[in-house]
Amino acid sequence: MGFLRRRPQSGPEFDVLAIPFTDWPGSVIVAMLPGEDGSCQGIFVRYDLLANRGPAMLIGNLPPGSPGREEGVGRIEAQQLVAALGHDEMPEELSTEDTPIMLGDDLLIVRKVKYAEGRLACVEFDRSDNVLVRIVTWDRPITDDVFQLLKPIPADAFGG
Repeated sequence: MGFLRRRPQSGPEFDVLAIPFTDWPGSVIVAMLPGEDGSCQGIFVRYDLLANRGPAMLIGNLPPGSPGREEGVGRIEAQQLVAALGHDEMPEELSTEDTPIMLGDDLLIVRKVKYAEGRLACVEFDRSDNVLVRIVTWDRPITDDVFQLLKPIPADAFGG
């Protein structure tokens, strides 16, 4: 799997994982989670569908030490997606289940998160560089083939 090495002015270096922008049929929004010191504590890539049908997928990349990974914060990507859809309340998280996924010759352990609202789907996994990746969708199931689509984001998409 290829990644883009993100070298922020301050804070940890980490790679960003996403679907190539040219492979998505809608618009793409990229946002950064800034730390108090201005460091990059996470990068979120939101894919929206054509015809303003709303967000289809949100991928979060959270390096070690990110406030988005702290206990009690919840899954920030799911919160962002629910808010972007205009819903007032975050659905209750019911359970998580570890699922092995073969990615070429590599084994990836994916945590599938179940919510009281069945239209909200979330999976997360830790990469070898300790960055936590979360993929969240609304009203669209997350199938194992999405992991085959994840590729590096072009560096110029992040302004350098």
